[in-house]
Amino acid sequence: MKEIKCDFLIIGTGIVGLSLAKNLTETYPNKNVCIIEKEQNVAFHASGRNSGVLHAGFYYYPDSLKAKFTKQGNDELTDYCITRGLRINKCGKVVVAKSEEELESLFELKKRGENNGVEIHLITEKELEEIEPNAKTFKYALWSPKTSTVNPSEILLSLLKELKDREVKIFFNTPYKSVIKEDNKIITEDKIFLADKIINAAGLYADKIAKDFGFAQNYVLIPFKGIYLEYKGSKLNIRRNIYPVPNLKNPFLGVHFTIKVDETIKIGPTATPCLWRENYKGLSRFNVIELMEILKWDIKLFLKNENFRKTAFDEVKKYLKSYMLAEASKLVKVFDSDGFTHWGSPGIRAQLIDIRNLQLVHDFVVEGDEKSIHILNAISPAFTASFPFTRFVIQEYIMKNCGESKDGEI
Repeated sequence: MKEIKCDFLIIGTGIVGLSLAKNLTETYPNKNVCIIEKEQNVAFHASGRNSGVLHAGFYYYPDSLKAKFTKQGNDELTDYCITRGLRINKCGKVVVAKSEEELESLFELKKRGENNGVEIHLITEKELEEIEPNAKTFKYALWSPKTSTVNPSEILLSLLKELKDREVKIFFNTPYKSVIKEDNKIITEDKIFLADKIINAAGLYADKIAKDFGFAQNYVLIPFKGIYLEYKGSKLNIRRNIYPVPNLKNPFLGVHFTIKVDETIKIGPTATPCLWRENYKGLSRFNVIELMEILKWDIKLFLKNENFRKTAFDEVKKYLKSYMLAEASKLVKVFDSDGFTHWGSPGIRAQLIDIRNLQLVHDFVVEGDEKSIHILNAISPAFTASFPFTRFVIQEYIMKNCGESKDGEI
């Protein structure tokens, strides 16, 4: 087998893996970076299948990594799209309430946004009508002018081109198989990679790979499928993203309207548990071992986590098109259910579970040592936060831990 030596080896070409490579080449211009990817190109999984929303950053607990990096990531990706000539729809977003009970959570989101330094406005029903005439709310709503939509695949392909121009070596059709820990060697089907530092950004399989290195001992990944209904009619007039007030105990945001970069409309997503990690459609990529493992943890969560049990019941209903349409109709004054005729491509959320307390982990999680780094919970808004978040990973787990200066000297 051919042996390839490199300074940094990244596993995975999702947004986190590509952003890591971009920031590594800028921080260490004299070091060589390699990336391995099991698929034949970028955008096969979560990074290429997400909603395309650049989040503003007002949902997240202050002092969390999400709160720290989402606003900055929004600014940087917006600038990236503009300078690279990539499509971006600066449509903004409104968050609407359905009842008096939801106002408390709405006010909490406003408070979080202010604490996170995000531009967020509490508006009245009359002001909402001026911003998004078709949205309806109970007394108040939130207006987020910095929320945008992009085409995720366009950004990934642009990053790929940029990295190739910087002579980053990217090996597609090269799935991770195993590791020789003492030598920091990664084994693939026909190659051995010897790296000074290995960075695991493998998304749906990040926890599995981390366990091979002795990490992620307290975590397991549970996949959730997200599907949108796309609008093909001509009667529905919506200009902004419209979101409900979410259940702040969950990392999911509820059924909402998203305006795509081409200004078409979609509603969703679902957040239903998958039966195996790449359970996109039918029996494609079926894995019986994953099925048994995921069922085990789903059953434990269902029996012992009341919030998960309630969420599971609510999410399963979204398999019914009629339920999805009914939820979306609550957010607007005029709705056209007949125009939602097409299901979009499903995406899968790599959601981490803390097995010590059987809770869904809300924030990003990173573990590592002087030889390897493992990004275990790069869930939404990881796409938005990717540029500053991966700089943080480099600073905290490479520069600080290894005592390296910016030019790579020890």
